This record gives sequence, C-alpha cells and structure tokens, in this order.
Amino acid sequence: MQTKTVDYKKEKRKSVIAWTIAIIMACFWLVLTLTPFVFMVLNSFRKQFDMLQQGVFHLPDPWYFLNYVEVVTHGFFGYFFRSVIVVAISLVLMLLISAFAAYPLARMKFRFRGIIYAGIVALMSVPMHVTLIPVFKLTTDMGLYDNLFSLIGPYVTFALPMSVFILTAFMMTIPKELEESAEIDGCGRFRNFFSIILPLSKPGLSTLAIYNGVATWNEFAFANTLLQTASHKTLPLALGQFKGEHALDIPIILAVLTLSVLPMIILFIVFQDKLVKGMMAGAVKG
Repeated sequence: MQTKTVDYKKEKRKSVIAWTIAIIMACFWLVLTLTPFVFMVLNSFRKQFDMLQQGVFHLPDPWYFLNYVEVVTHGFFGYFFRSVIVVAISLVLMLLISAFAAYPLARMKFRFRGIIYAGIVALMSVPMHVTLIPVFKLTTDMGLYDNLFSLIGPYVTFALPMSVFILTAFMMTIPKELEESAEIDGCGRFRNFFSIILPLSKPGLSTLAIYNGVATWNEFAFANTLLQTASHKTLPLALGQFKGEHALDIPIILAVLTLSVLPMIILFIVFQDKLVKGMMAGAVKG
C-alpha cells in the first residue's frame, strides 16, 4: 500500500512538472507570435512620424484612424473581393478533386493503386515556385495572362498532392462496415461516396480548407507574375501598390497588413474546433 502511494506521488509530481513546462513553452510561443501582431496593430493607428517619437509598443497618443480611411478609400475592397473570388473558386475545386481522388485510393483495391499513391506523395516534394516560368508561358499561350482566373489553375494543382495525401489517410479511418451495410441496402459507389464518406470527411475537408485557404490568400509570387493590371490584382499585391504610393508612411502599410490578415484570423477562430478535429481524426484508426 505504501509503495503504491509513493508511486502515485511520483507520477503526480511528474505530471505537474510536465504541465508546468508545457504551460511555460505555450506562454513563450504566445509571446513570440503575438508580438509582431501587436506591433502591427498598434502602429497602424499612428501618424506618419509618431513611430519615431513614441515607443512602438506604447498605446498611440492620439489614436489616428485616418490610415484606415485612406486604405479603404483607395481601392482596398477591390483587392479584397478579387482575393475572395480566387480563394473561393480554388478551394471548391481543390476539395472536390481531392475528395474524388482520395476515395478510390482509400476505399478501393485496383491495379497500380500503390504506384499512383506513391506518385502523388512524390509530387509533394516539388517546390511550387520552380514551375513559375513554365506556368507563365502556358498561361500566356492560353491567352489567360493578366486574368484573375489564371491563378486558379496553379493554386488548385499545387494544393492537390498534399490534400489528396491527407484526405486519403483520413478516409482510411472511416469504418468499412458503414459502406458494407449501405451496399446491402442497395447503395452503389456514388451513393456511398456522397451519402456516407463525404459527410464523415467534413473535419478533414475543413482542415484542408483552412490550410489551403490561408496559403492561397497570402500567395504573392504567382499573383505578381500572372497579373499586371491594377484592376485585376489580388490582396497580397495591394501592399506593393500602397508601398509605392506611401513609401515613407509605414503606419498606412501596417494598416493594409492588418486588414489583410483579419479575415484569416476570423476564419481560424470560427473553424478552430473543426481544424483540431480534422488533424486529430487522421491520427486515430477507427
């Protein structure tokens, strides 16, 4: 009895130490990641030269809201809605194609399945921007240069390998008994996919939507290469536009950055639980 008490105290002590270290590391990481965001937001409410006169982490005195008025009245929402269009269409296509590709790889047995899956995994190692020049030439030959829809092809294509890999692993965790029961009731492959597999894959799809949505929202290189006219440019290019007009006005540039990151922060807060569920579900066999 005494030995069990000693072991229990040791385990409890280890647990307390482990939780203490975890909390310290979490607080350290929070400070590390939150500091640039606080710097950006605070200084976006200052006048042009207030950053030189006040501490960059002090509260603005006074709060200067005209930076945001300047940004909004100079075409910010045009950049914003064009980015929304590109991200929305890219995500819908990417999720549909990924689901259609992952389903047979995860639930069916056919010839060359392993080779196809290995090829998809191998494509994950190809750097996206290595293909910048070939994509530019292809886009020009197709007559899509300086067209908003020229971005959708590269965004969807380079998101597919990782998405198919993750979604295949996720679908493998869904019990096969569900499909077998549905087949007894007369459901075919298509009905099983749309009625059983796809609804149960919502956590995985949500994870991919957030992950690829953030990457697409912030993508700069392809947008800068394939778009030229200001009326076609997306939000990541807005920074370059405002930087050219307000080269020495850092608070206005920080205001653009603040407005740019807010949609993704709100999206993450809203779908945070689904993101965690999607990441955890793929690690546990059903």
